[in-house]
Amino acid sequence: MRVIGRGIVKNKKKSFGANGRVLDKVVIPAWRIRIEELIAKARALIGRLICFRSGNTRPRIVRTVRMAFAGTNVSLSQPDIMQKLTERIDDLKQRIAAWGKRIRRYTERSTRFNQNRLFQSDQKRLYKSLERPIVSGTGPAPNQADMVAFWRSLWSEPVNHNEGPWTEVVASQCASITPMDPVIITPDDVAEAVRRAPNWKSPGLDGLHHYWLKGFMYNSVPNCKDRQLDLVLSACSDVRVTGADEALTSRRSP
Repeated sequence: MRVIGRGIVKNKKKSFGANGRVLDKVVIPAWRIRIEELIAKARALIGRLICFRSGNTRPRIVRTVRMAFAGTNVSLSQPDIMQKLTERIDDLKQRIAAWGKRIRRYTERSTRFNQNRLFQSDQKRLYKSLERPIVSGTGPAPNQADMVAFWRSLWSEPVNHNEGPWTEVVASQCASITPMDPVIITPDDVAEAVRRAPNWKSPGLDGLHHYWLKGFMYNSVPNCKDRQLDLVLSACSDVRVTGADEALTSRRSP
C-alpha cells in the first residue's frame, strides 16, 4: 500500500487485461478511509452502550461508557441515565447515517464519471463491464399446469391472522411509557446549528446544503415551504444577474 497525493493505492502489483493494457488502479481517498474508521468506532461504541443499557456492568463496558460521556455533565449514577444512553445511541446512529450518505454520494458520482469517460474512450469495454452473468437452472423446466396450480392454491388460501398473547404483553408494557414532549425547532435553532458549518456541504439525508439553511429565516411557521421556495428562487435569480453583470463588466473593461 502506498500513498499517492491524497489517496491510497491498495494494490501494489500492476494488473494487465486480456490485450496487455494496464488496468486502472483502485484508489481510495484518505478521507473515505477516515470516515470508515469513524463508522467502525461508532458502531463499536453503540454496541458497548447497548450492553450497558441491558445491565452489563463489566469494568471494560463501564469504562467505555464513561469515555462516551466525557466532557459532559452526565453521570452514571443519575436517575435519567437510561434516557441519556438512548439519546447518545440515537446521536451516533444519525452520525453513521450521515457518514454513509457522504460515501454513497462520492461512490455514485465516481461511478458516473468513470462510466462517462469510458464511454467516450472505449464503448465496448463499458458495455462488457455492465454485463452480468446469466444464472440458469440445471433441472428440468417446470410444467405450466403445475405452476398455475401452485400459485392458484396460494392465492385462494384464506388468510387467518393469528395475534398471539405476546402482543398483549407488549401493549401492557408500553402502556406505562410516557410520551415524549414535542420538540419545537425554531429558525434561531437552525441558524445556530449551521452557523459554523461549511456552506456547500450536505451531510443530511435530504441532500440540502448548509448555504440554504443559513438563509432560511422566515417570520412564522405557516407557509414555510412557500417562503423557502421564494427565497431559493430569488437567490438563484440574484446569482444569475450578478454573474451576468460581472461578466459584462469584465468584457467591457480594457
